[in-house]
This record gives sequence, structure tokens and C-alpha cells, in this order.
Amino acid sequence: MMTINIKNTNKLVLLALVFLSVSCSDEFLEEKQDWTGVNEQVFQDEMRATAYIDYVYGLFLPGDGNVPQWWYHSHNDDLLQTSDEYYGQTRWNQEWASISPNESHAWDYIGRRMQTNINNSTYTRIRQINLFINNVDQYDGIEEEMKNYLKGQMYFWRGYQYFDLASWYGGVPIELEAQNPIVDPAGQTPRSSAQETLAQAMADLDMAKDLLPGRWSDAADWGRVTSGTAAALKGRAALLWASPQFNRDDDQQRWQAAYDANLEARNILEENGFGLYQGEWGDIWSQEVGNPEAVWVWSFNTLTNDRQLNSGWETISRPSDQESFYQAKPTKQTVDAFPMRDGRPIGESDTYDYDLQSFYKNRDPRFYATFVIPGDRFPYEERQDYRSWNYTWFSEENIETPNEDTDDAANASGFYVKKMTDPNASNTDFFREAGNDYIEIRFAEVVLNLAEAAIGANNLDEGKQGIIEIRERAGLENLDGSFGLADVNSRDELFGAVVKERQVELAYERQKRYYTLKRWMLFNDDFGTCTRLGIEPIDGTRRTGFYFIAQSEDGDDYIGTEDPFEPNEEGVAPVVDRMPETFPEGISSEEEYVEWWRDNYFRIQVRDNLDPTDNNWTFSWYNEYYFLGIYQDLIETNPYLEQTIGWGGTFDPLE
Repeated sequence: MMTINIKNTNKLVLLALVFLSVSCSDEFLEEKQDWTGVNEQVFQDEMRATAYIDYVYGLFLPGDGNVPQWWYHSHNDDLLQTSDEYYGQTRWNQEWASISPNESHAWDYIGRRMQTNINNSTYTRIRQINLFINNVDQYDGIEEEMKNYLKGQMYFWRGYQYFDLASWYGGVPIELEAQNPIVDPAGQTPRSSAQETLAQAMADLDMAKDLLPGRWSDAADWGRVTSGTAAALKGRAALLWASPQFNRDDDQQRWQAAYDANLEARNILEENGFGLYQGEWGDIWSQEVGNPEAVWVWSFNTLTNDRQLNSGWETISRPSDQESFYQAKPTKQTVDAFPMRDGRPIGESDTYDYDLQSFYKNRDPRFYATFVIPGDRFPYEERQDYRSWNYTWFSEENIETPNEDTDDAANASGFYVKKMTDPNASNTDFFREAGNDYIEIRFAEVVLNLAEAAIGANNLDEGKQGIIEIRERAGLENLDGSFGLADVNSRDELFGAVVKERQVELAYERQKRYYTLKRWMLFNDDFGTCTRLGIEPIDGTRRTGFYFIAQSEDGDDYIGTEDPFEPNEEGVAPVVDRMPETFPEGISSEEEYVEWWRDNYFRIQVRDNLDPTDNNWTFSWYNEYYFLGIYQDLIETNPYLEQTIGWGGTFDPLE
């Protein structure tokens, strides 16, 4: 996570934010008119310096009731919908008359036109970091080890920011000195190359790796980045540079560099007690302090007077009849990515048959920890016995399309996302008090990053073993000696396997699927990567869901005004009670009854009206999105910024 664990007694992050906001006018973090410094006491006192560091952590987290752009796009669907994980229209999947830096698809994440006030944006965050790095060594007062820890955290955040900018724009202005905070980015700094930008990011992460501890000894520091966090993020950056988005010629040296970086990350993490979580896979997100899988965690709390640091995941993923603001929009495409229990893709298993009517049977164990389908348990604090009753039927006025649904406002997809939810979360105030921590980098991702880099460097057996390691931990059956991968052996087949494994293991984790699709250029097959990896492109498709259509005793579709499975005022369900007091003969548990109920009283049908239906809408991808242009307002404000090729400029983001 990104802050100290403020759920416990330690509240330094909050203290830092409050302290900064009320003290800027006198002695703490006082701005100078040349925009180059802060009060020297920040660099002489450990508590004040730590508060400054925590303030920077806070800049990268939701704050003041608002959220940074990258967080917004995860939790309000833009990037999830610009993939096959969610359905719906966004700026990056709809048809446009032309690609233009004046349109919203030219996202202003890199910066905004000159303003009269200071905003929390990419280059103001970089400025705050530079102020500390540029000044702290000029003063005594903080012991060397602590000073290194403080600097290491700042190098990490600067490395993260440049890596993130490079993933969107290729090369960006590199600023290593504090600049005027109103000009964003600084007025006379031209764009560096993508290679230089990523090299700077990785150099900063190397500095962080060398300065930071492998683990923090005090539990109150849970959430601070470590040397392993820095090494893992560097591995992610090196993998980006080796991937087709940047590496169009499949340069083997880049793959080797990515392999070396990710191997170092794994070694550092293992030396410090990190590794794959060995309990139930679905419990990974329930254990907080001391979780071996949590390489980089963002910590949230349950404080009711500090809503901006509550987790929003419960609120958007829970059904509306649990008193949530349900917004999650999962798709059948993601469901279909999960293999059968033996690790084979759906429809390709010799052991388990697959058909739409029983799509949820005999699947990868992670399937059941990721999704909730009708009849499944989805407990929360106030109702541990809650089950999802999410199904549809026909009204007498319309027998063409199922247009009636359960009183719990059935999700259009036909199912919910269970992953990363807490069965003990309270629905007080729409689940807003949830404090679930979010793991931004899991050890599992490090394993998959290393596996992919090994494949790229032609260490094929090692790469395959990395995928097997993830599958074995997940609990898949090993019927072919390779957990379903016995026939997957060539370099491109293994690349395809690791991309598909990411889709399952990292499903619905912030932007992971979108970034994989982008760096592998899998939105369409214009670059041949879909054909190489055996993956269907998204461009030109529609995301779909499921209809769980209720049926009568005679097996016909149910037509009526009453819920067929909900007891009426007389205590009798029109068809059959979905949870009776006594079960039919031969059934001894609720789970067996639900299975029988689904088998006998539903017809499952693909739902194709989730994406917009006007004008036969389909997902529209433009290759210009692999590297965004700079919003025209900023270009007009800052003549030193060169516009990107494809957006009306000449800057090559690949150089």
C-alpha cells in the first residue's frame, strides 16, 4: 500500500496532511518565491521529514474527497471498460470522426495548461519529490540510516511517476530539479526519449532499492515501500520496455534485461520473507500486516471522518440490495478466460465437458473466489447468510426478452465480482466504511513477470515453470504433468499462456488487464501479436454477459409478474422456493440444494445488450492510443512540448 497503516494507532499520514495544511504559512513546508525550496527545518528534524514523506504518499492516494486521475479510471471504469473485463463505452473504445488532441481521448494526465493555483498532478508531485531529494543532504540532524530510508521512498515515487508517464506517452520531460509548480510540466523542458524516460525511472528505482530496507521492522510502517517493492516495480518497467509496445523488433537484449531485473526482484523479496500466499487463494486480500504476497500495498482505513482514505471496492462491487452503489460491470469474456479444473481451456478438456448451461461447473478454483453467480454466498457483516438471487424471467407483455428481475436489482451481467471483497465488511453507509487494503504488486505478479521475461529471453522451460507455479498454488489439478500446459511449448505459445494466466490470476486488479493488452498490442491484430499468441482481438467485438432465465416445473420459460422462486404472502413460491426449510429427498445441504435448483430451473443464455446497442456499436480501438497525444491546451501553453506522431506532431514515442 501507499501509506502507513492508519487503521491502527499510528496516524502519521493524516497527521502529515493536517500538519502541512495548517503550517505552510509559518515554519513547515513554507514555499519560497523562487519555487525551489522549503523551510530548512524539514531536513533537520526526523519527524518533520517523515511527515513530508507521508505527505507525498498522500499525493498519490485519494485525498480531499477527490481522486487522482489514474485512481479514478480504475474505480470508475474507464480502463476496465477499455478491455474485456467490463462492458460499456469509454473515450478509448468508441468510434471517433478523427483522432485529435482537442478531444477527451487526448487525456491530460501529463499536465494541464498554466493556471494560477497549484494542482496535485504529475509534475507538481515530481516537484515535491525533487525538493526533498535536492535539499536533504545539505543538512545535518537526521541520522544517516533514516535519511537513506527517507530518500529511498522519494526515489521510489519519482521512479514510479516517470514509469507511469512513459507507459502512456513514451518520452516525457525529465525534471530532476524543483520547478515552478504553476507551470505543469515546466515551461522550458522538452520531451526526452522513451528510452531516456524509462532509464530515469529505472535509475530512480535502483536508488530506492539500494537505500530502502527489505522489510520495515515496525508494524506501524506497514505500507511503506521496500527494496523489494522498488525492485519489483523496476522489473515491471523493464518488462514494458521489452514488450511489443516499445520493442517492435523483439530485441533479445531487452528481454534479457527484463529477466535480470525480475530475477533480482524475486531474490530480494524471497530473502526478506515474501512469497506466494499459501492459504486459500481467495483469502489473499484478507490478511494485511505480514502478508507474504503483499509486495506493494495501498492501505485504507475505516475512519468515518476521513472518507477519502476508505476503500471504494466494496461499494462498487456489492449488489445493490446489500445497500451499495453497485457499479461493477463484469463480462462473460473474463469468465471464459478461466480454464477448467485440469487447467485446460473451456471446450478443450478431455476430462471435463463444457457447455453454456453449466459454464460454472468444474472450473479453475480461482473462478469461485472471483465471481458470484445466482445462488452463491456473498456474505457481509450484517448478513453472513446472504446469497445472491440474481435472475430474470418474462413478463406477460414481453415474451421476446427477459425483462423482469429479482427485487435486488439484478446486475445486467448476470453475476458479480467477489474478488478482493471482505466477507466481514459492514454495509453501513453503502459500505463506505470499508478499509480493505489493495495490493498493487503481488508476489504472484513478480512470478509472472519473471516467467514472461524468461520466455522472451528463450529460457522457455523456466518460463513455463513460472506459470505452473502459479497454477499449482491456485489448486488446479495436475492431470498432464504440467497443470494443463503439456501441449504448450513454443515461445509464442508460452507467451500466449502467460498473458492468459495474467488475465485469470490478476483479474480486476487495477488496470492490469488493460496494460497487458496495451503493451502486447492485443486490441487488434494490426501488428500480428494476436495471431502469434493465439488471442482473439477485442476491436470490433461486443462484451457480453449471461441471462439466468427462470423456468417452470414443465421446463418452459417462466412468464408472470411474481418472482418464481420467492415465497409470496401465503408463503408459497410460484414455482419452487429458492431456499426452503426442508430439502428434497437425497439433498442434505444448502449447497447441494442450490446446485439442484440451478440445474433444474434455469436456462442460461448469452446476453448481448450490455454494450451500447445503437448503430450496432462495437469496440473501436485506434492504434494512436498506444501512445497518447498531449492535450492541445497544454501544447498551446508550453511551446517546448513536441506533439506525438499520429496526433498532429513529429515526436516519435518509440525513440
